[in-house]
Amino acid sequence: MQAKLETRPSVRRCAVTGALGLALLGAGLPAAASGATTATTATTATTRDTGSGLSRFYDQRVEWTACEGTEMPKDLQCGKVTVPLDYSRPRGGTLDVALARYRATGDSRGSVLLNFGGPGGSGINELALGGKEFMHLTNGYDVVTFDPRGVGRSSPVSCGPATLKIMEATDGDGGMTDPEGVLERLRDAAAECAKYSGPVLPHIGTVDAARDMDVMRRALGDDRLNYLGFSYGTRLGAVYAARFPDKVGRMVLDGVDTLTEPLAEQGLAGARGQQTALENFLDWCVEDVACPFGQDARDARDQVERLVASLDSDPVPSAFGEPFTGQDMVGAIGQALYSRELWPSLERALAQLLEDGDTRGLEGFSSGGVTFPVRAAVRAPVRGDRTAGLTDEEDVPMDNLPAALMAINCADDPDRPTAAQVTASLDRLRARYEDVSPVFGRYRLTQVLMCYGRPRGTDYIRDDVKDLDTARMLLVGTRGDPATPYRWTTETADRLGPSAVVLDNRGEGHTGYASSKCVHRKVDDFLLYGSLPPDGSSCGPESTGDGSG
Repeated sequence: MQAKLETRPSVRRCAVTGALGLALLGAGLPAAASGATTATTATTATTRDTGSGLSRFYDQRVEWTACEGTEMPKDLQCGKVTVPLDYSRPRGGTLDVALARYRATGDSRGSVLLNFGGPGGSGINELALGGKEFMHLTNGYDVVTFDPRGVGRSSPVSCGPATLKIMEATDGDGGMTDPEGVLERLRDAAAECAKYSGPVLPHIGTVDAARDMDVMRRALGDDRLNYLGFSYGTRLGAVYAARFPDKVGRMVLDGVDTLTEPLAEQGLAGARGQQTALENFLDWCVEDVACPFGQDARDARDQVERLVASLDSDPVPSAFGEPFTGQDMVGAIGQALYSRELWPSLERALAQLLEDGDTRGLEGFSSGGVTFPVRAAVRAPVRGDRTAGLTDEEDVPMDNLPAALMAINCADDPDRPTAAQVTASLDRLRARYEDVSPVFGRYRLTQVLMCYGRPRGTDYIRDDVKDLDTARMLLVGTRGDPATPYRWTTETADRLGPSAVVLDNRGEGHTGYASSKCVHRKVDDFLLYGSLPPDGSSCGPESTGDGSG
C-alpha cells in the first residue's frame, strides 16, 4: 500500500506506524529464477537453493549477543546472518542482515519471524519499541525480527540529496502542471539513488528478501518458517510461500497487501480507503459536543474539504515557521486515521487548528513526534566481492526509510510507462482520484510517478505468486482498514488457493492484531497451538465485545 512521503523535515513521518505498516514505491530488481512458477517447480527451487554454492549460507548459525544502544531493552538480543548479494552469483559479494530476538520464556519450539510492514522500516527498532504486543508468543517461541536488505543496519540504501528532490518534485500539483519537468527530475534523482546506495540497490526487493528469510530460517535451526507479517509484510510472506512452499510452517498475514494491482490502482485504493476512514471518523466526531465541525456529519465533510482548499490557497505558519498547507493537513489526518485509538487526539488537533491556528497537534501526527534532520549523505562504498558488514546505527542514512520504501516497491513493480504515456494519462487519473476522494485524491495522485527513471521491476510477484500448495495460512482483513482494503484479503486468498484461511475483522484501523483482542487471540492460538479459525469467521468491533464467530 502506498505511503505518501512528506516534503518538509518537520512534517516527515516514518511510514511504519507502531507495529503496523503501509507499503509501496521504488528501484530495480532482476526477475526471480524462471523455474519458480508453480508449487511443484518452487519446491525444486527450494532444493536448488541449498546447493549450487549456497550451502555455506545454509550451514551458518546465529550468534546472539546483547543489543547495543541506549534505547534497546536489556533482554533483547541481536545477531546477524550472511547472505549473497546476488543469488545468481552466490560465490560473489555478500551482505549481513541484522536480527533481533526475545527468547522464549520456557521450552522453545523454535522461532516466529516478524515483519512489521513498510517497506523500509527497521524491524529491530520496531520490536525494541513495541515488543510488549508480542510477549505472549514467547510462551512457545523465540520472537525474532530483522532489518531487510537495504534497510536499517543491513546495507542501508540512500538517495543522498536526491531524497528531498523526489519529495519536492511530487508534492502538490507540480506533477500535474509540469509533468515533463517532474519526470526529468525523477530520472536524475534515480541516478543519484544508484550512486549513493551502492551495490545492494540492484538486488533489493521482496523476492531477494524472501530468499534471505529462508537463510534465516535455517540459521535459526527451524525446519519450517513460522511467520507473522503486517501490511507489506504480507506480500513478503506470500512471496516466501511461493518460493519455498514446503518450508511454510504457521504463517499469518495481517492487513493483506495486493499482489496484482499496479501503482496507480493501489493509489486509488489508498485514497478511497482513507476517504472512508475520514467519513467514519467524522461520524464519530459529530456525536461529541466537542467536535470542532459541529454535529452534522455531511456538513462536517464539507467543512474539511473547504479547510483543505483554504489552507492550500492561504497557508498558516507551522510551529517551525514554514507554511502549513492543506496538503500538510491531509497528510497528518491520513496518518492519524491508521488507528481508531488516535481519533480523540485527531479531534483535539483539528480543534486547535480551527480555534487557534495552532498546527502543532497535526504536525505531531505527521512527524510521529520526531523530526527528520537532513544528515550529509555518505556515498556507499563499493565492496566488490567482499562482505558488507552491519552498519553502525549512527551511520544509517537519515533518508533510509523513504529511499528503501521507493527502492523495494519499484523493484516489485514491473510497470514502467513512458513519459508520453504518463503525460497522456494524468488528466484522466486526476479525475478518478478526485472522484474517489475529494480530500485525499490529490495527495495520493503524484505517487504514481515515483518509479519513473528506475529499472523495471520483477514480474514474479504478479505472475507466479498464486495457486500455492502449502500448509494452511491465516489471512486477516479489517473492514475499516484505510491502507489495505478488505477486498485485497479475499482477492489474495482466492489467488493463493485452498491453503488460505480468511479471518474477517469487522473493526477500524490498519491491521487487526494490535487493535482487536479477538484477532490477537485467534492469531496467537494459531501460532502457538495450531488452532485455526474456520475460513470466513469474524471478529466484531471492539466496542461491541470481541464478536468472535
